[in-house]
Amino acid sequence: MKRLVPLLAAAGLMATALPWAASSQASAAQTPEYLRQKPTWQRCSPDKPEVVECATLKVPLDYQHPEGRMLDLAISRMKSGDPAKRRGVLLVNPGGPGAGGLYRTIRTDREMPKDVRDHYDLIGFDPRGVGESSPVTCGLNRDERGIGGAYRPETFASDVAWARGIADKCREKSGDVLPHITTRNTARDIDVIRAALGERTISYLGYSYGTYLGAVYSQMFPQRTDRFVLDSGIDPQRVWRGMIQVWGTGAEPAFERWTRWAAERDDYYKLGATPQAVADTFWALVARADREPFLYNGQRMTGDTIREEPSLYFSPHEASVGIKGLKAAADKAAQPPGGTNDPAGKAPLGTPRAGGPSVGRPEPTTASDDAPDDNAMAAYWSVVCGDTDSWPRDPGQYARDAAQDKVKHPLYGDFASNIKPCAFWQRPLEAATPMKTRAAVLTVQNEWDPQTPLTSGQGLHAALRGSRMVTALGAEGHGAYLATPTACANIPVNAYLTTGRLPAQDVSCQNPPPSTEPGQGHGG
Repeated sequence: MKRLVPLLAAAGLMATALPWAASSQASAAQTPEYLRQKPTWQRCSPDKPEVVECATLKVPLDYQHPEGRMLDLAISRMKSGDPAKRRGVLLVNPGGPGAGGLYRTIRTDREMPKDVRDHYDLIGFDPRGVGESSPVTCGLNRDERGIGGAYRPETFASDVAWARGIADKCREKSGDVLPHITTRNTARDIDVIRAALGERTISYLGYSYGTYLGAVYSQMFPQRTDRFVLDSGIDPQRVWRGMIQVWGTGAEPAFERWTRWAAERDDYYKLGATPQAVADTFWALVARADREPFLYNGQRMTGDTIREEPSLYFSPHEASVGIKGLKAAADKAAQPPGGTNDPAGKAPLGTPRAGGPSVGRPEPTTASDDAPDDNAMAAYWSVVCGDTDSWPRDPGQYARDAAQDKVKHPLYGDFASNIKPCAFWQRPLEAATPMKTRAAVLTVQNEWDPQTPLTSGQGLHAALRGSRMVTALGAEGHGAYLATPTACANIPVNAYLTTGRLPAQDVSCQNPPPSTEPGQGHGG
């Protein structure tokens, strides 16, 4: 087409006189304005590298009524270092819901091998409602920011009041906006980014919640989907209550693995010489803390607070150090008064797990200092409650489910099934996205992922016909690709991003073992 234009001009022909040109112009006129905008790039901020450029696009709050209110969409770019190798753009999403990804490009640029990196301009973005992209708020105070506690019949009425209160506050504060903060609309925003960048297709690297976002995009815009890597998978069939409940079911195999590991090292940890003895030590500690709460590093520990971090048991080393420290604190608290309750060997219990922001565990976004304090939580509930209408509306259903799951999955089952604000949320404007279209994408999964357990990653792979799966056996932590320079998933993912060819079949690789012997640091 570009070669024809000067020839037509030289012949004295007016393009508007040609039927096909008139049709092309009419088509362009019919294209919505938000798909015709172009980013104005500038340096993001003085504290960011000069090579990171930022821009702001406008996207419709409601794509059914694009003439109405618009939202800001903050995007960033780091160009390919070798234009001759450049294939296109690679969008990067680190997870969530409720986490910003505007500057995730900096980390990806640092960790991705140059021969892979040169194929793409890296594109980061804060999803709608998050960080610098028209951040939402529910006006939640610090005590209201959480995903709910353990189920107990005597406190369930207050749990219901908490859940209803969150939903009411969100509706009152931002009820005109929150119904549009959904995965499907964020997928539409990604396509606006693609159009603004002048790209026919996009490639994508998404972690955790980003896998579901990428999967939804692949179904809504299959013709625009190029090389997609979905790492630490969300099972579309579990969205979203089931993804919280999978922490209860998925933690049980990890707990059993930990008891075996700790028993083999009883000389050091003193938690029990058999797996059953280790389990008995743990549950005795939980029961003891329920009867007589104790202080640990300044925190009041009950049986519920010991159970509320199921991700801990996906790292046998961290779990062993943690429970050893808690047991020492409980023993010291039971001694006669005197001294301080600050045992040596502080445990990692309660600290963030590896992998950064992840599904179901919203963390404050660092994308903007101007975002409301509850921005991450408000965006989280908007997506989790607004993506699907499968949440039960009867509070009694949650009580029954939580009571049953506390028996079936005693480590965390009742936390996972207890009532959530979604029971009182506004009805979704759209149904969840069915996974019906073939998607030639690459899914990646650590065997011992604490936030999106292996069964969830397998569910994502099964849902996406045409996908291939890379499983990193023995690997711990949330996020497989580029987690460490020696992560075994790096090799097949780099090959796919470089060539575009999926493995002929699913791949299992063995991750290097973490340095987790007693007395050593945790290298996994």
